Amino acid sequence: MLVQKVHHVAYRCIDAKETVEWYQKHLDMKFVLAIAEDEVPSTKAADPYMHIFLDAGAGNILAFFELPSQPPMDRDHNTPVWVQHLALEVDSVDTLIATKAKLEAAGIEVVGPTNHTIFKSIYFFDPNGHRLELAANTGTPDMMRKLDEVKWDMINEWSQTKRAPKHAAWMHDGSM
Repeated sequence: MLVQKVHHVAYRCIDAKETVEWYQKHLDMKFVLAIAEDEVPSTKAADPYMHIFLDAGAGNILAFFELPSQPPMDRDHNTPVWVQHLALEVDSVDTLIATKAKLEAAGIEVVGPTNHTIFKSIYFFDPNGHRLELAANTGTPDMMRKLDEVKWDMINEWSQTKRAPKHAAWMHDGSM
């Protein structure tokens, strides 16, 4: 494979320090690096920024840019708020439930857990308005095999019809 892993995923933030503190407090992410420049290295644009990096586990890095000279942050209003999100894996459903309780105790509104058959999730927003998902895998090897067997049929049918194919309806209709 050409790509070895995700080096980092970057989002914009309102306040870099608040973002670091929030992710440390609520998701136990370690603050690993900060880079600040007055000029963007790739474009040479004069645009001061603070670029922060957080350890998301297993060699994954979550990064943010604070851009004080740019217009205020906003989101893509042509895309539903539930679409754009970052999903992070936790080790078990028990951890998922415990984290939900911890977030709610801190005054953070949490949706879920939602049962997606092959994983269960909770959803909430960070202080920048980014939607986050924590997911705990629950799928069996047989479930994953069944999904693998139909993936191309599903994407080909969707490509032609733009209607949801029913090859994996068992995931949400309770027939599994």
